[in-house]
Amino acid sequence: MSEPNYPWLKHYEKGVPHSIPYPSIPLHRTLEDTATRFPDNPAMVFFERKISYRELNALADRFAAALQGLGVSKGDRVALMLPNCPQFVIAFYGTLKAGGVVVPTNPLYVEREVQHQLRDSGAKAVVTLSKFYPTVAMVRTRTNVQHLIVTNIKEYFPPVTRLLFTLLLEGKEGHRVPIEKTPGTHLFGDLMKGALGPPKSVEVGPQDVALFQYTGGTTGVPKGAVLTHQNLLANTIQTRRWFAQFVDGQETMLGVLPFFHVYGLTVAMSMAVYGGATMVLLPRFELIEVIKTIKKHHPTLFPGVPTMYVAINNFPKVGDYDLRSIKACISGAAPLPVEVQRKFEELTGGRLVEGYGLTEAAPVTHANPIYGLRKEGSIGIPFPDVEARIMDVETGQKEMPVGEIGELAIRAPQVMREYWGHPEDSALALRNGWLYTGDIAREDEDGYFFIVDRKKDIILAGGFNIYPREIEEVLYEHPKVKEAVALGVPDAYRGETPKVYIVLKEGQTTTEEEIIAYCRGKLAKYKVPTLVEFRQDLPKTLVGKVLRRVLREEGVKAGS
Repeated sequence: MSEPNYPWLKHYEKGVPHSIPYPSIPLHRTLEDTATRFPDNPAMVFFERKISYRELNALADRFAAALQGLGVSKGDRVALMLPNCPQFVIAFYGTLKAGGVVVPTNPLYVEREVQHQLRDSGAKAVVTLSKFYPTVAMVRTRTNVQHLIVTNIKEYFPPVTRLLFTLLLEGKEGHRVPIEKTPGTHLFGDLMKGALGPPKSVEVGPQDVALFQYTGGTTGVPKGAVLTHQNLLANTIQTRRWFAQFVDGQETMLGVLPFFHVYGLTVAMSMAVYGGATMVLLPRFELIEVIKTIKKHHPTLFPGVPTMYVAINNFPKVGDYDLRSIKACISGAAPLPVEVQRKFEELTGGRLVEGYGLTEAAPVTHANPIYGLRKEGSIGIPFPDVEARIMDVETGQKEMPVGEIGELAIRAPQVMREYWGHPEDSALALRNGWLYTGDIAREDEDGYFFIVDRKKDIILAGGFNIYPREIEEVLYEHPKVKEAVALGVPDAYRGETPKVYIVLKEGQTTTEEEIIAYCRGKLAKYKVPTLVEFRQDLPKTLVGKVLRRVLREEGVKAGS
């Protein structure tokens, strides 16, 4: 069979294959294989505590056995509401070994958001930090959760650091929380100590489901993208092969991109495990901590989002730190400004390239070559085994000529199976084997793709997707609000920030501060609007649909 004559293939770097033979194994086998190949290599470094691949695999086995002891069986969903820490990695691979399905849950979520995700996924168990225990405990009775497993961030700290944290910071930072000894509530450490034998063998194949990753998708309503072991494994291997100079067992990955987001899960965690790299874990992005970590641990790979690179570039004392261990970075989740790319490369001596992906594709589908031809403003070229084309927006059935604008469609081994419980949305996104991304794009003569607009109005703020409808629904609950619309406006640091336009009910008055405070109690911090504009009315079509485009154009003219 002859190879397709796609224009982008000629721009692949030496060592990047056009196609890849993917092994027919479940994703957790990659941890077992790496533990055999590099047993003594550090898998994770967390506040100076090192955990080898041999130890990580044993801990994942123990967690799998603990889950099985609680009655978790093949296909049961286990939610992980954790930041980047050893417990996330242990619980992720342990859940897969037990035959379970992982449901990553953002720890920044407030009660209503956590409740929706747990109820929709049907999660049987939740693993969370003591700091977030009150939120999960509050909504637990309104979900199908049978087991709540609580851990403390300090559980895998080195002894001295753990003692100092206990004495000085645990209470101050909200980690010292009383845990009610109710039926079905367990301490992570107790479960791990009690699980002495190996887990029972579970037959898990490449087509079995590994992940429910929640997203607004191409239709704006939060729902679970159903990703199989094959989907995740394919994207892990594609990403690893894109880094042609990656040396198995010798790389160090800066793991600050959240693992509860599929971008961090695949490009930082899963690729590191597959290639035997050491993950240096950071629970959140704190600029000075990140810079000190780079200086101390010399990461070679640093996947991130533009706001992270912007913060490093603009740090006044960045010249005092040696950042030149960094060899390569893929930036995703938002457009990467050229000046940000250039300055970061000057600081590190490494390469920073823009990529593109979406949750429904596990997630990466395109990237600029690390050392090859990069095009300004382009998301790059398709990964190995990824087919991409531009389809007409009206029907989605006609392929557009080179240079013409249309909807980006993708066919690839990493594309999801469906949206959980949403057959109509699944049918709209998945057509004849192609994933319709909802992004408006064009392809040039070299096979490089450029995103020119979004079919839906997702707000991309600091690497997070914010769906306007979520903000609007909260605002419509406000007793003084008659109408509300949210959209993204340019922001020098976050890329975009949410702005809301509000029409108040007759005779009502309120302030920008009151609206923001109201949202703060009902939305995760990063979703809270930072700008509020009160209006007498909103621009609408004849049928009453709000014209977001008009609001956006008015904002541009006004400089907001």
